[in-house]
Amino acid sequence: MLVLTRKSNQSIMIGDEIEVSVLSVMGEKVRIGIQAPQQVPVFRKEIYLEIHRETGAAGSESDGSPTPASGEDAPAASAVDKSLRELGEGGQPNSR
Repeated sequence: MLVLTRKSNQSIMIGDEIEVSVLSVMGEKVRIGIQAPQQVPVFRKEIYLEIHRETGAAGSESDGSPTPASGEDAPAASAVDKSLRELGEGGQPNSR
């Protein structure tokens, strides 16, 4: 794990297309902004884990094998969209 120190209004780059910015620091809370291409899913970890828990359960119910978590096939993407709608995220991964 890479650990960096950043101040408000400073950023880090992940590859050439993903920028993570520190927007503000208030006590123990840090507001960050993530700018990424639309095709790159960005989730809070608890949402990510919930989606993968649900897609794993859905995949194992259908044919006994877990659904791939890569997001490259339509059933997994459909399950992610369904989970996002149920969680009130509106199906727009980069809108949080």
